[in-house]
Amino acid sequence: MQAESIHEYLTQLEAAGSRTLAQLIQKHRDLGHPFDCIVYDAFLPWALDVAKQFGLVGAAFFTQNCAVNYIYYHAYHGLLPLPVKSTPVSIPGLPLLELRDMPSFIHVAGSYPAYFQLVLNQFCNVHKADWVLVNTFYKLEEEVVDAMAKLSPLITIGPTIPSKYLDNRLENEAEYGFDLFYSEPSAHTINWLDNKPTRSVIYVSFGSMACLSEAQMEEIAWGLKGSGHYFLWVVRDSEEAKLPKHFIHETSGKGWFVKWSPQLEVLANDAVGCFFTHCGWNSTVEALSLGVPMVGMPQWTDQTTDAKFVEDVWKVGIRVRVDENGIVGRKEVEDCIREVMEGERGKSMKENAKKWRKLAVEAVSEGGTSDKNIDEFVAKLIIRS
Repeated sequence: MQAESIHEYLTQLEAAGSRTLAQLIQKHRDLGHPFDCIVYDAFLPWALDVAKQFGLVGAAFFTQNCAVNYIYYHAYHGLLPLPVKSTPVSIPGLPLLELRDMPSFIHVAGSYPAYFQLVLNQFCNVHKADWVLVNTFYKLEEEVVDAMAKLSPLITIGPTIPSKYLDNRLENEAEYGFDLFYSEPSAHTINWLDNKPTRSVIYVSFGSMACLSEAQMEEIAWGLKGSGHYFLWVVRDSEEAKLPKHFIHETSGKGWFVKWSPQLEVLANDAVGCFFTHCGWNSTVEALSLGVPMVGMPQWTDQTTDAKFVEDVWKVGIRVRVDENGIVGRKEVEDCIREVMEGERGKSMKENAKKWRKLAVEAVSEGGTSDKNIDEFVAKLIIRS
């Protein structure tokens, strides 16, 4: 039966998920192989309630960064009155934030209320969690991690990227074997990149969910062409008809179009010099971890805040500006790409990108902050069992 609303769907998910998780825990207990801990996505707080019913410890896993989570924490507890009526907003551990820098559920008051409630409910019982795990690394968000660690047993365990792309301690760990929507052979894409000069290609991908208008797709297309650089553009089936007529043919000498790409493999390729991205957290932390500067075009949720940090805190990219119609024009696209690829600011972005990659590798290498946090987490579980 199909749910009639997002709220109804989430209610049904909680009921079915709680029941199924309880059955799974009981089954393993009956078989003599009981669970010691439930690690759950923080968007599913009911999983912690089930764990506690069975006397198990629970670890919330936050898949967005600490900055965004801390903003939502303040909103949930009423420390950030909504709607926001004056800016800049000051939150401990964060830079001053304008309205456009806040997650979209906050800066566009009343948008997607069911989803907004979902992100706020991450904090409804997090005080009962035995651990709070976050996909980030300490040096990347030092101040906000310290602020949040005073409120909960928070540890950083990221970046959660296969070992091949970071410390290379785990042989053959190149992927986690999960693609959200679509997978296609990647050899042709990688071969195309391998035949391009170092740092000459713009990788363009706006994630699995973003649905851009035809006008916006057209401006991006002409901006990419106007930049004069090679580009690899992920265009899903649902978006392809929005491209200008004959654009793929007209740019065949510079452009490569795919419906899906092996993103980590692409970002790790020496030919890629810039990532034109929606600034979703997975994409952002992957670019940071692989040392790739960014042009950010955030769409919604956490992406606006991620883009703020990319430009002003980590200084590894530029956030595009929209016009009075909410469109990013072709000249803006072209100018931002040229600045990252060719400009003076681009030089410092590249150096900063190298710095963050080095720190990401250090975090997960033996003795690094994330490595030690995971070891201590497992050691405490062993002691409890």
